[in-house]
Amino acid sequence: MRNPYRGLPPRAFWTSAVAERHLADIAELWDPIALSPEDRIATAGSCFAQHIGHALAARGAHFLDCEPPPPVFADADEARRFGYGVFSCRYGNVYTARQMLQLAQEALGRRRPAEVVWEREGRFYDALRPAVDPAGHATADTVLLARRLHLGAVRTMLETMDVIVFTLGLTECWESLADGTVYPTAPGTLAGSFDSAAHAFRNLRHAEVLADMAAFWALVKEVNPAARMLLTVSPVPLMATASAEHVLPATVYSKSVLRAVAGDLAADHDDIAYFPSYEIITGHPSRGMFFNPDLRTVNAMGVDLVMRHFFTGPLASTFGPQGHAPAAEPEAICEEGRITETL
Repeated sequence: MRNPYRGLPPRAFWTSAVAERHLADIAELWDPIALSPEDRIATAGSCFAQHIGHALAARGAHFLDCEPPPPVFADADEARRFGYGVFSCRYGNVYTARQMLQLAQEALGRRRPAEVVWEREGRFYDALRPAVDPAGHATADTVLLARRLHLGAVRTMLETMDVIVFTLGLTECWESLADGTVYPTAPGTLAGSFDSAAHAFRNLRHAEVLADMAAFWALVKEVNPAARMLLTVSPVPLMATASAEHVLPATVYSKSVLRAVAGDLAADHDDIAYFPSYEIITGHPSRGMFFNPDLRTVNAMGVDLVMRHFFTGPLASTFGPQGHAPAAEPEAICEEGRITETL
């Protein structure tokens, strides 16, 4: 009798690949994608994508910054408070596949959202990126002007990037009942006001997320046929759920859907790959040691281990080690973490 598992490498077996290894010695978690220092790398998505972008830039990769800060800021930290240098464009966190699809559609002239401006205490905010201007704008017109400039930057990114690193973060979202526009945060949390006649909660299912990502990628390939995508799933749990479930199973549902979608896309597309940062942080071999005391945010030790797994194989020689003292890892900007501030 011939056993079909005979001859498989040690990485295929739980005992040899995980149980008999120290956590720091677990290896071969992914087959690194081909990257060169000349590849223009864009980042978008949940807050955890910021760590990969920072690590790539620190190691000499060509981090694509299509919306650099104006010279009015005193330093990079101040500019980050206003959304500059966090991702490749100043869109803030893009938590859902639908938000990413709609952003690309808008940047390429394929859609026009009905509700763009939110107001709070006499100041005006971009409803689709409410955290990038902490103090808001004096008028709605300046919000619209800033958004037009932003969309131009997003279009440039989509047309010129070689690789986009996109981190899937959430399935739960809030949408406009007028046209289905999805917001990064619920109206009435960071800005705006919730109106049950105008806004509704939605928890995207696997088929919806997969369709949204497929539509996004088809749109990108129209304007940039050679582009590639590297997907990750954020290990950061939900700050809160509006699903009526307990937040723990609600988190597991969301992350399970996103992980399944990422796996399906990587399996079906030669130009899409998946990096298992989610498994590194949340897998039970880590015993939860990579979370801060809030059991939500990822600590520096976890980020470091993720980056060590990322820069393996050819990427280790191409992008590391750094030839100078590493820049301090900036704190990740996570808008979802603020949704309970106004309770």
